[in-house]
Amino acid sequence: MFQPIISLKIQDSITTPLPDFTRRSVHVPTVKGKTIAVIGPRRGGKTTFLWQLLADRFRSGVERERLIYFNFEDERLAGMKADQLQMLLEEYYRLYPQSREPGRRTTWFLDEMQLVQGWEQFVRRIMDSETVEVFISGSSAHLLSREVATSMRGRAMEALVLPFSFREFLRHRGSEPEKKVELLSKATRSALDSMLMTYLSEGGYPEAVDLGEQDRRELLRSYVDTALFRDVVERHDVSSPLVLRWMIRQLLGNAGGTFSMHKFHNDLSSQGIAVAKNTLHEYLAHLQDAYLVMNLPIATDSERRRMVNPRKAYPIDPGLISVFDRSGKANAGHALECVVLLELIRRGAEVAWVRTSEGFEVDFLARHSDGTKELIQVCLAAEASGTEAREFRALKSALKEHKRTRATIITLRPESFTQTLPGIQVISAAVWLLDA
Repeated sequence: MFQPIISLKIQDSITTPLPDFTRRSVHVPTVKGKTIAVIGPRRGGKTTFLWQLLADRFRSGVERERLIYFNFEDERLAGMKADQLQMLLEEYYRLYPQSREPGRRTTWFLDEMQLVQGWEQFVRRIMDSETVEVFISGSSAHLLSREVATSMRGRAMEALVLPFSFREFLRHRGSEPEKKVELLSKATRSALDSMLMTYLSEGGYPEAVDLGEQDRRELLRSYVDTALFRDVVERHDVSSPLVLRWMIRQLLGNAGGTFSMHKFHNDLSSQGIAVAKNTLHEYLAHLQDAYLVMNLPIATDSERRRMVNPRKAYPIDPGLISVFDRSGKANAGHALECVVLLELIRRGAEVAWVRTSEGFEVDFLARHSDGTKELIQVCLAAEASGTEAREFRALKSALKEHKRTRATIITLRPESFTQTLPGIQVISAAVWLLDA
């Protein structure tokens, strides 16, 4: 019953004009024999990135009939079973038998594949038995984005697609610089700083860029609501959705703040709300799995210290901060912290936050993929009284405990810092974000 639909979708994929898109700068593993799982938050651009990968191969000389995009989120495919997935191959090779000739490889871009129960066995089988390259992506209440990769049991590697980085934000608006920031004119650098402030406020969700404030806020709130209820409440049969909503509001509205589960549990108890602390820990893990928040542990080799110390929470996009912040205060500093953290993750770093034995805090300790370590403080400027001394003091304290580690202050106004210290660099946020 699915054969005519599958045949039609294959032909449509090959004849559909390549869509316009803003090019994404996403690391894609190149390990032979592995399926690539394109993961990330809802509405972050995973489907568009699949089309970018398809377009790249087409422009490199691969015939279009050997590049198949197939989306399983189609009501005509509802109820499809794993044993019926073989029809994809049968119909494709019936239409294009030449693609099965020796030395010819077909690339499949399978979107929302988790909607077919048991799809993993099909993908593993064709990777073993056919000359194919496979990319998969999807997110739903049945299988979260990051679980698309883990369900392949070691046969898949991940390509993480987050909302636009600052460079991608500029690219989307036609303002990406063509050379290093230091080589640009003062006027152009000032314009970049202005656009960075816009990015800190509006964020990088592709559909939200350049929307009016009201529409953007409503759109971003709908993203959170959809992920909250489809990926957490429905999927895990959450018994206290009101508690979950309070938790997400606190986490998203207090970016960069420490989140103590003990305190949150006590606050609920004082209001007569009985929820087990273990349940709250599960809720927090669900929110992270759904790519709504990022929770940073404290930097320590002690598992016990890591467990008892509060974590720092950041939203998956800086645009969410203003939507959920209720303090009425300017939050550009927190947004800049969020943007730096997201950029570190894009660059493949493992990130924690630091509290030294002297009681000073450093925003991030990044362990880069090349093995180097970096302590990073983030601030808007050093014009406020005591800011410069405080930032340097914290880094100097942390450097005593983290040997062979470089230290960096990332700021919107590097000129506001009046001193320099050996081993600590002060760098413009725009330069750091764009000159990687």
